[in-house]
Amino acid sequence: MKPMRILLVNPPIFDFTAYDFWLRPYGMLRVAGRMRHACRLSFFDFLDSRPRDSWGRGSYSFRHVSKPKPLGDIPRRYRRYGKPRGEFREFLEKEKFDAVMVQTSMTYWYPGVREVIEDLRSLQPWARIILGGVYATLCSSHARSLGADLVVEGSDLDHLWNILSIEPEPGLPFQPETGHKYGVLKITEGCPFRCSYCASSIFRPDFFERPTAECLAEMQQLTRMGVRNIAFYDDALLYRPERGLIPFLEGVSRTGIPVLFHTPNALNARFVTDDLARFMVKAGFASFFLGLESFSDSWNAATGGKVRSEDFIAAVRHLREAGARHITAYIIVGHPDSDARSVEQSMVFAHENGARVLLSEFSPIPGTEDGRKSASWADLAEPLSHNKTAFAIRRLGPEQVNRLKDLGRSLNSQLLPG
Repeated sequence: MKPMRILLVNPPIFDFTAYDFWLRPYGMLRVAGRMRHACRLSFFDFLDSRPRDSWGRGSYSFRHVSKPKPLGDIPRRYRRYGKPRGEFREFLEKEKFDAVMVQTSMTYWYPGVREVIEDLRSLQPWARIILGGVYATLCSSHARSLGADLVVEGSDLDHLWNILSIEPEPGLPFQPETGHKYGVLKITEGCPFRCSYCASSIFRPDFFERPTAECLAEMQQLTRMGVRNIAFYDDALLYRPERGLIPFLEGVSRTGIPVLFHTPNALNARFVTDDLARFMVKAGFASFFLGLESFSDSWNAATGGKVRSEDFIAAVRHLREAGARHITAYIIVGHPDSDARSVEQSMVFAHENGARVLLSEFSPIPGTEDGRKSASWADLAEPLSHNKTAFAIRRLGPEQVNRLKDLGRSLNSQLLPG
């Protein structure tokens, strides 16, 4: 019997903005690694980045498209990011598959998933279509309306193995040769915090460290492919570092492989001690993204108590003294319980403490406390209403959002490079 042929698809993005900020379909690639013994895997990645920076990030190709009706009031140009649709259709006319796994990310990116399903149904109607990931979990009913054969919610994969008739085995992630200059990795699962704006606990309510040997093997798999930049996808990378991060970095040091590490998912400033900062810089951390969110301690306490302003001040000081050059603070804009003035104060606070500022536009997430607070500005039943650009504009107005972005550029230009 011929082995089953399974196609993995990373769909195009429909949005006002999109950038390859170390964005890979990591969950799907890990799942695929557990089935590679039983099938033949292929990968179609719509998200081809164009010229990249030294850390591997880059812009996507795009074309302008009409805004869908739920976003018609937003004064921004809407785009389709990724390879042309015709390229995928030509691929499907040449290659035949028994099943197709489609990664889903932001809930409001579902038009790209719908496009992929339409082409699969048109050209390979026999193929079983399986959706997994963020949109599939948070908006499962909506996802099922797109016509997939299976929508995998969260991390329960039993239905997946059943529909494919596969007995999963432990294994490293499937890593197709794509030419990317970076890789992604998680050494922990879950998050011990319960921030009111975050969906981490919906995906995995517990927190645990992955085996260090397994994580090191995964890193070495990437470096053998020429990868020298690795972005951590952990939600709580610095929590209990003696059980996760430190043993991993000690293992990396023993390999002698030169690697640069990055933290796009935000570090909790509370856990950045002087010793840990020095250890991380020495181990090869090149960028530090701290989740400040707001300098207001009362706001932080009301949304989960993850970090205080004094924690942030100490963290930046420790990192600077350790020799860190690239320190950035995420600040939420458009949250239902904050206004433009508080965002501006947070930006100035981060700047005065020596960090670059990066505005993180708030997206209302179904199933979260702050998602429920957002009903005045978004129809939560329509995932397009979760769009972060749209929500921030509806919450504060386009003039205020533009002003805050201009302020961010001005503040960042005043800092010395790095």
